[in-house]
Amino acid sequence: MSLPMLRGCCRVPSALRLFVNESIILSRSGKQRLPPSSPAAAATAPVRPYSSDRGGLNQNQKVVVVGIPNPFMWFRTRIYYFLIRSYFDKEFNIEEFTEGAKQAFSHVSRLLSQCQFEALEGLVAKDLIAKLEEKCSLMPSSHKKALSAESDEIMYTIPGDVGIYYDDNGRKFVSILMRFWYLTSARLPDSDMEGTRFFQVAIGGEGEAETKRLLTANYEFQREFTKGVPPDWTITRIEHSKLLD
Repeated sequence: MSLPMLRGCCRVPSALRLFVNESIILSRSGKQRLPPSSPAAAATAPVRPYSSDRGGLNQNQKVVVVGIPNPFMWFRTRIYYFLIRSYFDKEFNIEEFTEGAKQAFSHVSRLLSQCQFEALEGLVAKDLIAKLEEKCSLMPSSHKKALSAESDEIMYTIPGDVGIYYDDNGRKFVSILMRFWYLTSARLPDSDMEGTRFFQVAIGGEGEAETKRLLTANYEFQREFTKGVPPDWTITRIEHSKLLD
């Protein structure tokens, strides 16, 4: 099973291909791992403006994701990208990977929100699907709706941890954790979403505005680079802050 927008990483521009791979789903306890790079903090990133009416005045507002980049961590992740290009995939490009991961995040989060767990097979690791199904069965409908991230509501995307793994049989794996910030209009109780931001977004004529929250999510993509194994990525970790912690 594949997605139209997800093809082989760095072999088709701006895309990823996600397939579940039985060897990737194995427990990591038997793998040897190189020291992972810590995530570089998100740099200040202005995103597209929204307008709101306050007191009859039109004001342009911007949703801005602010962070302080760590130069050491930023440099270390670049070393990992260099290692991936040198020893695993010479066509690897983090910008193309990021764009493909963004599309995959939007698609998978929508399926998760709709509890279409069978449709997640081939995209998300099987053991993870079982855990997600268990968690979602206990969630109220408002929380499920908030899991979905439409592509035009994703405010910012940045790579986090990068890991290189070897198991006892010499198989090679690469994992990349992606961090996403997105807006949702789902009605969520304030007590459950303490610390999240509110935004007033104009969606129609004068006086018509919609309140949205800025939420975060972490998705980890993993691929086996052993010779002879198909170049397929699978999602092995899904976290939605305040929803699927």
